[in-house]
Amino acid sequence: MAEETISFPDLAARVRALPPSCGPVRVVAVDGPGGSGKTTFAGRLARALDCQVVHGDDFPVPWDEPLGTWFAQVEEQVLGPLSAGEPGGYRRYDWVRGVFAERVEVPVAPVLLLEGVSTARRTAPVAYAVWVEAPRELRLARALARDGAAMEPQWRTWMRAEDEWFAADGTRARADLLVDAAAVPGAFVALGEVGS
Repeated sequence: MAEETISFPDLAARVRALPPSCGPVRVVAVDGPGGSGKTTFAGRLARALDCQVVHGDDFPVPWDEPLGTWFAQVEEQVLGPLSAGEPGGYRRYDWVRGVFAERVEVPVAPVLLLEGVSTARRTAPVAYAVWVEAPRELRLARALARDGAAMEPQWRTWMRAEDEWFAADGTRARADLLVDAAAVPGAFVALGEVGS
């Protein structure tokens, strides 16, 4: 797999050309370990696609279990209705207050992005999976800059759990596109499309 430069408009065109994977919707998963740049990448791709992003961080996830039960909520409240051609929705979890907050509506649309750890799991109805990566210490530094140095023990626990999840699921090996987000925030290098 050779490195290539791919623009967000070109990637959006590739996605739009795919057949739907969840009812009438093309679900694109932006997966990878915490702090790798998934949210930034998904935001830029969503703008190119003019579509909604459902963030894994909108759901309560235990620190020691990236798999957790959170994805069952996505399946029940978002993917299940969309697969039937109906709108979905969920209540966003407010991590600061520790409670569920406003309801987020998810309309039936040509494309929906799922962004977060384990969104490209084997069982998800994904049309296209993007794996975003960066070196471990850079990811940890990004996470602690965002969440505070006091969160380092939780982040190290989370990273070990991620390693186990990704190894068992084979997520990176199944991705359609591998992205190196190590250079600078907001800059991405496509390591290549799988099979190219």
